[in-house]
Amino acid sequence: MGFTVSPQKSIVEVHSLQGLQRCSNQAGPSFGVVSCSALKGSSFYLNCSMNCSYRNQLYSQGKEFLRSGRTLFSLQCRGVESVSIDRVEENDQDDWSLGSHVSGSGREFRVEMTTRNHGSSILFADGPLVENDEETNNEILQNLCKNGSLMEATKLIDIMSRRNQIPNSTCSTNLIRGLIRIGRIERASRVLKTMVMSGLVPDVITYNMMVGGFCKRRQFRSAIDLLEDMSLSGCPPDVITYNTIIRSLFDDGKFDQAVEFWKGQLRRGCLPYLIPYTILIELVWKHCGTTRALEVLEDMAIEGCYPDLVTYNSLVNFASKEGKYEDAALIIYNILSHGMEPNAITYNSLLHSLCSCGLWDEVDEILSIMKKTSHPPTVVTYNIMINGLCKCGLVERAINFFVQMVSENCCPDIITYNTLLTALCKEGMVDEALQVLVLLSDSNYSPGLITYNTVIDGLTRRGYMDEAMKLYNQMIEKGIAPDGITHRSLVWGFCWIDQVEDAVEILREMGRRDHRINSSAYGMVINGLCRNKRVDTAIQVLEMMVSGRYKPDEEIYSTLIKSVADAGMVEEADELHQKLIERKVLRENHIG
Repeated sequence: MGFTVSPQKSIVEVHSLQGLQRCSNQAGPSFGVVSCSALKGSSFYLNCSMNCSYRNQLYSQGKEFLRSGRTLFSLQCRGVESVSIDRVEENDQDDWSLGSHVSGSGREFRVEMTTRNHGSSILFADGPLVENDEETNNEILQNLCKNGSLMEATKLIDIMSRRNQIPNSTCSTNLIRGLIRIGRIERASRVLKTMVMSGLVPDVITYNMMVGGFCKRRQFRSAIDLLEDMSLSGCPPDVITYNTIIRSLFDDGKFDQAVEFWKGQLRRGCLPYLIPYTILIELVWKHCGTTRALEVLEDMAIEGCYPDLVTYNSLVNFASKEGKYEDAALIIYNILSHGMEPNAITYNSLLHSLCSCGLWDEVDEILSIMKKTSHPPTVVTYNIMINGLCKCGLVERAINFFVQMVSENCCPDIITYNTLLTALCKEGMVDEALQVLVLLSDSNYSPGLITYNTVIDGLTRRGYMDEAMKLYNQMIEKGIAPDGITHRSLVWGFCWIDQVEDAVEILREMGRRDHRINSSAYGMVINGLCRNKRVDTAIQVLEMMVSGRYKPDEEIYSTLIKSVADAGMVEEADELHQKLIERKVLRENHIG
């Protein structure tokens, strides 16, 4: 409740809910001194609301007074009258206003001063802003939020609330989010309550930010209370709301509280959302083990939230990845005991882990079980096994699985072919790779750039350059543009079989296509040309290298100088050597 001081009257009336008797005004011709004869209550706020023509002067005088600690506080108004208070007890400054606690006759007063962004310095607790209508205050609120004056905006919303004015919904929402970001969660909560009491409905994003803010400060009770209030305000909680609280409780080690929280939500009629439920079970399994996770599954079923294969598959996947195969078997047994049947995803999760650990006997066992169920192996199943076998170097067995899946009318996809081709080329089985490539060309899938690069690289490493060039021309005919990887493989292959002139042509083709040529490719070709006494061509390649903004190293220059000398041009070699030393390309003591 505000108090009003009228310096123009001889008797000043100060009203309070706590009860305040009359105060006499001992008035002189130019000033008045306020003294209270009887007060009820231990303290009250004295709020001055005056239209002063010297506001800025008054504000600066008030601050100077507070700093100096004078025993007499005089507020000049219109240069004629004043309100004086006996002495200052202490200073108190909150987030957005300047105030002083003052005392008269042993009782505490408070005078507050503040600055409004769009006006001059003013003295008020509720004063000028209270006099504004709703539209004006909302304009001020918008400016405060735009300028980032969050604390002042919060104070203004408090004033509007007392005057039954409805704050702008967008400004209030942005204010709440801004307060949360700077860690002022209590103030954000106060603004949110004002919104709700004004009939406004905060959106679910704002609520979730509030819930997250409470959880970060470990105020879980406040977060849960807010969640329960959301539906009453017309904005029911969503999956993110529940997930935030569940994860935060687990992060804080409150495992049982998290479980009880979800049970409580189910009892209150919350829909049994699959995602929070699955996350809860995963977290229980991670922190408390498989047995406890299965117990929670049973408890949730009693509450009407029944697990499905998605939840079980998630547990099987986690157990398999950590190599806990006994736990995975226990989960699958639990699936069967509830009248459900594991599907391909269940088995594939288990197979992936078994293949990673090289447990091939167990892989065969799971595969035979799948063939007896209504969920036979799929292309994903075979891809998992073929990939696992190839990584372990068991290519022959991978080929057997490939043949097996084809015979069972399970069509391989491009992943199957590329996985197998990579392994075959790596092991040097290029003839088999070419046969698989033919099968791929005859299937519903066409070889792409990756496929061609894989096989071409395998062929060049074996020196089969004729076959490599056939594939190179074939991919161009099919409209597949070779890339830098394709050309680098060909350069390496031609140099390896000492067909350096062909390597030079590939380099030139790379230059025309603006493909990146690394320095090792240049060095390999130059060395090959010098070895074959093709110095002129080597110099041309060197010029290509320099024009391509690559800096030849000492080894390339030394090889070139030696080749020039070996060709009988000793003087030219020495001259080249000296020039390179002068340009600091070669060291003085370097012998070419």
